[in-house]
Amino acid sequence: MIPRYSRPEMVAIWSPETRFSIWFEIEAHATEALAKLGVVPQSAADALWKWWATKPAIDVAAIDAIEAVTKHDVIAFLTWVAEQVGDEARFMHQGMTSSDVLDTCLSVQLVRATDILLADMDALLAVIRRRAFEHKMTPTIGRSHGIHAEPVTFGFKLAQAYAEFDRCKARLVAARAEIATCAISGAVGTFANISPQVEAHVAEKLGLAIEPISTQVIPRDRHAMYFATLGVIASSIERLAIEVRHLQRTEVLEAEEYFAPGQKGSSAMPHKRNPVLTENLTGLARLVRSAVTPALENVALWHERDISHSSVERGIAPDATITLDFALARLAGVVDKLLVYPERMQRNLDRMGGLVHSQRVLLALTQAGGSREASYLIVQRNAMKVWESDGALQLRDLLGADPDVTKCLSDSELDSLFGLDHHFGSIDAIFERVFGSAN
Repeated sequence: MIPRYSRPEMVAIWSPETRFSIWFEIEAHATEALAKLGVVPQSAADALWKWWATKPAIDVAAIDAIEAVTKHDVIAFLTWVAEQVGDEARFMHQGMTSSDVLDTCLSVQLVRATDILLADMDALLAVIRRRAFEHKMTPTIGRSHGIHAEPVTFGFKLAQAYAEFDRCKARLVAARAEIATCAISGAVGTFANISPQVEAHVAEKLGLAIEPISTQVIPRDRHAMYFATLGVIASSIERLAIEVRHLQRTEVLEAEEYFAPGQKGSSAMPHKRNPVLTENLTGLARLVRSAVTPALENVALWHERDISHSSVERGIAPDATITLDFALARLAGVVDKLLVYPERMQRNLDRMGGLVHSQRVLLALTQAGGSREASYLIVQRNAMKVWESDGALQLRDLLGADPDVTKCLSDSELDSLFGLDHHFGSIDAIFERVFGSAN
């Protein structure tokens, strides 16, 4: 991923230095376990850890130079470590295969990346919660198909987003558990040349679970589930981003991204204030989702393993996690500084002459004895006059002059159907469902 959409902490997880450091820890822990089993000398494990204690700089260029000859990344790494440690290093990798190192390392990297993403999620949830309570009772119009429907509150909109991202967090916690497994099981997963006790030791040291059964690789259905989860989170990011983009349209302008002093919206038009951050989030969401299909296709490997998945994961693992980390942080910033315009929300609510109250009138007429079909036609014929007048006419006035209405409803009863409070009577209960009773 390019630096423009990257944050240093997440990028560091995918650096060659980090990858080689994890490889070393896997090899050293395995050698330590082998020594306890009497398979290799204790001095071999001691030599590895003694060298590591000096905090050596990992010479990525030197390892790459060896790989240019060997055409094998793990062998290149083992060769370089042996050059640093000396003769005792010959006991590394006893009974192991390359995927034991590669797959276990990927698990560690994905776990670390997920911990950052979970922290991002907590930060986003906190800011959405704060803004939801700030606007818990701020009236605004609810829309279906982009058309005015019935009144809601802006806090209600944000509470929806909170609940969605809370579900996303739960999915991410499950995905972390799904991906956090260790496989040190040898060439085809049968432990023919290495004890399961070695795998258990490495898993414990790295904070991973034991893979119940592997082939030469950890089964890729785990990775497919993980990246699918990232894709769902990306879609939730886009959903909230699109809401902001729609609300910022000039004709709506109920909310907009913060526009900083000195910021410019257009190279040609000085008046422009564009939703560039949320448009960017829509694009980033597409990038994260682009990892999902390749991850699903990686599940079907030949027999005990081929490497068709390898090149894919070298790209999608860093790109998807780095991009999602950036997107979550950006969205939190957008919500935190979002400019909200309650007066414009009220103006838009009033824009169509009270049409947003049509269902209440329909229900009142049916409760007064009219059939649903007849009541619907009465309200609709008046509502269409308001619609066609572009809100110049008022639904309340037209209904008050319609004898089919007035024979069923008094003026005071009609008036009572055009207030906002009725629509918000359950907001407290909804907030309690979303945020808990101690909200």
